[in-house]
Amino acid sequence: MRRFTQAIYAVFLLGLGLVSAGAGASPAMPQSGVEYRVLGRPQPTEAGKKVEVIEFFGYFCPHCNALEPLIAEWVKKQGDNIVFKRVHVNFHNLVQQQKLYLTLEAMGKADEYQIKAFNALHVERNRLQSDAEVMSFVAKSGLDKQKFTDVYNSFAIQSKLNRTNQLLESYQVDSVPMVAVDGRFLTSPVESVRTMGRVSEETQNRSLLQVLDFLVSKAQKEKAGAAPAAAADSGKKK
Repeated sequence: MRRFTQAIYAVFLLGLGLVSAGAGASPAMPQSGVEYRVLGRPQPTEAGKKVEVIEFFGYFCPHCNALEPLIAEWVKKQGDNIVFKRVHVNFHNLVQQQKLYLTLEAMGKADEYQIKAFNALHVERNRLQSDAEVMSFVAKSGLDKQKFTDVYNSFAIQSKLNRTNQLLESYQVDSVPMVAVDGRFLTSPVESVRTMGRVSEETQNRSLLQVLDFLVSKAQKEKAGAAPAAAADSGKKK
């Protein structure tokens, strides 16, 4: 009986060890098809020698809200390595939220007011689901209401809405937050921890940043390797 009890205890300790190992794991070497995906059809980028990173998000999304301060800090740390863009999705027909972000972006206020917009919805309970609710946010936030309104209702914003919806289709975005790197790689907080078992949302978000570090580095190396090859091909043609 004592041996049986010892055996059960050993199995219990082993189980605890596995749980602890899973909780402390990290995506040190992300794998395609596990922590990230490769788009079947690469999308054109406008980053030149830098690496383009696009965050697909929605103000309505609590997970995007939780990720925002972390990814904003990550973007600062990346500095000149990347060109960072945000794309607000059109899930749930929340066009007003899309227009809010696009208007802030067009006014050069997106970075400054991103957290404020999230707080308006998730803390102050302004749903931002109508033009009136958006304008209420604008009035409280200190933005120039007339200038905002002019941009918000402009043909340029409507054109950007159409372009945004095309991007969502091209990148096959079906959930948020989702991040694209160099027009080829896609990942998300959930994907970044696929080998780690059940973890907290903060762990998911921090793991996402590790995967993004890996993908940016991978894209940089591939760009650096492609440049000499292109130069060599050009020399041969001459």
